[in-house]
Amino acid sequence: MTDNSPLRQRMIDDMTIRNLSPATQRSYLHAVQRFSRYFSRSPDRLNLEDVRAYQVHLAGRGMSWGSLNQAVCALRFFYGTTLGQDKVPERIPYARQPQTLPVVLSQDEVVRFLEAVASLKCRTALTTAYATGLRVSEVAAIKLGNIDSERMVIRIVHGKGGKDRYVMLPERLLMLLRRYWQIAQPRHWLFPGSNEEKSLHPTSLHAACRSARAAAGLDKLVTPHTLRHSFATHLLEQGADIRVIQALLGHSNLSTTARYTKVAVSTIQATKSPLERLNMEIMAPR
Repeated sequence: MTDNSPLRQRMIDDMTIRNLSPATQRSYLHAVQRFSRYFSRSPDRLNLEDVRAYQVHLAGRGMSWGSLNQAVCALRFFYGTTLGQDKVPERIPYARQPQTLPVVLSQDEVVRFLEAVASLKCRTALTTAYATGLRVSEVAAIKLGNIDSERMVIRIVHGKGGKDRYVMLPERLLMLLRRYWQIAQPRHWLFPGSNEEKSLHPTSLHAACRSARAAAGLDKLVTPHTLRHSFATHLLEQGADIRVIQALLGHSNLSTTARYTKVAVSTIQATKSPLERLNMEIMAPR
């Protein structure tokens, strides 16, 4: 599938009609091109057995779960939508998601980490990420007009999946943002990039995390998403309803949010073991 081929253009048109984000479109095109190059044939001449062989190849290379499923999504879209082969997508299996627990910082670790962020812009952006539970791309895309200080909410426009939602605007965060605005004077984007016409790129916040983690002397891996995990876990530990947390995070499925119950320490500590209900003496064996 060459850059100027009608097949590529048809796939682009199909993705545009379905309002897939530019990032998703680039990802899907890249995945289908790699699939095509692997066999040195146009992808419309490759069948389900070829797809299976390609999946085995990718898994054999030790590709991550996320990257494997990104390729699956692209191929399912290509065959099901662009080629109109309705029965093929359901026969392209997703890779099984590993059952890992998210890394969560304690509240003291959050303070140590944020205080170690050297840049005012990055510290404010990462504080916003923790205060609201936003994804790094959502933080970077906040415009001044998205902040509603009367209703004390921030409007997130075209979040993951193209969905809009509101998140809370805590009083302390509003005070911080006002001080930041007085110093930085952003005009359109809350966190502009080096070019004022564009927003701060998420990679800048990832780099700031790496530097701050080292400066704070934290052993845990810290990324912007770690702050999102910590936000959700700390809310749960404070007794917030899990469905409210689901709405704030923008999760489609409650099961995605429910995994935070596995790392909420106060929830674990408050759960009584059945041993506590046994009428028996606890003594060491002789």
